[in-house]
Amino acid sequence: MQSNDAGDGPPGQAGTPDPLGPLRQRIDELDHRLLEVLSERARLVMEIGRTKATAGIPIYVPHREKALLEKVLKANPGPLTNRTIEAIFRELMSGSFALELPLRIGFLGPAGSFSHLAAVRHFGSTVELIDLHEIDHVFQEVAAKRCQYGLVPYENSIGGGITDTLDAFQSHDVTIYAESLVEVNHTLLANCAPDRIRRILSKPQIFGQCRQWLLRHYPEAELVPTASSSLAVKSVADQPDAAAIGSTLAGELYGVNPIFERIQDKANNITRFLVIGRDRAQRTGQDKTSVMFVTAHKPGALVDVLGVFRDNAINLSHIEKRPSGRTNWEYTFFIDCEAHRDDPSMGKAVEEARAHCVALTVLGSYPRAERIL
Repeated sequence: MQSNDAGDGPPGQAGTPDPLGPLRQRIDELDHRLLEVLSERARLVMEIGRTKATAGIPIYVPHREKALLEKVLKANPGPLTNRTIEAIFRELMSGSFALELPLRIGFLGPAGSFSHLAAVRHFGSTVELIDLHEIDHVFQEVAAKRCQYGLVPYENSIGGGITDTLDAFQSHDVTIYAESLVEVNHTLLANCAPDRIRRILSKPQIFGQCRQWLLRHYPEAELVPTASSSLAVKSVADQPDAAAIGSTLAGELYGVNPIFERIQDKANNITRFLVIGRDRAQRTGQDKTSVMFVTAHKPGALVDVLGVFRDNAINLSHIEKRPSGRTNWEYTFFIDCEAHRDDPSMGKAVEEARAHCVALTVLGSYPRAERIL
């Protein structure tokens, strides 16, 4: 394997020893050792895959993923950052999935969307990523077992809850299996000079998140709404006066150059994604449980439900509501609890809460995301 070290200077004069030669030789030796170790690891992965298939154990196991990443990051001696190490091991796990059993992961398309970016960061690039057109379609494919897992946006730190995801939970029988926190950085992309830009395309929500930047830098530009940011990027590839706001991944896919990066008005723009499936994740000690319920028709019913979790010392980290779709002015509530469904206090709280509800469903317990991807 040839090393790909950056920053090489000009080659030495004839007869002068190359000062980089010994270093390159050591890198080549290490690369060879890396390949041997990775191949040995892969053979063990294949053996694990056969054992899992015999025992009916899921290929993707979030609690094992969490434990592995925490172990390698704790052991990281540097100088590579933890973020780099995590990316390497996520890609290793992605390749392992392909060796054990190819995984189909549904995401909200089209290709180049921020959901696509999140799926690559969470599952790696070796799994089969299925481009679906709507959040509801992701739920449909997982419920019908045509995809083992799906990745859907749940809430954004700026825009709040994703209503399409909340509504889909009311219509499909799936389980929340894991969560992922992904940093969303908006990039202005174009294949023309910055001073030639007269039109800017993107989703309306993205325009809202970049409003101040656009007013400062392109106050006269026409803002053209599109169905998705990736479609916007694809549309401007051959336009002499148009730009798009989207992901750098979309730019790579459709051949559009990044002009300005991180143009969102608020720096910490984080989207929380959920991995949905049909399996139940095991307890890790750092878990969340999501619950969906419709309260009984009596005064104070919502307060009674929330009081149950308070009385059982369970912290609620998130609450949303959506129309139930069954009766006018009846609402479905969604809460996230900092506990696992198998914790005794959580089990007790759920059973006590049922007494104040006409319907209550535990959507899933899953490892709490600790780091931003």
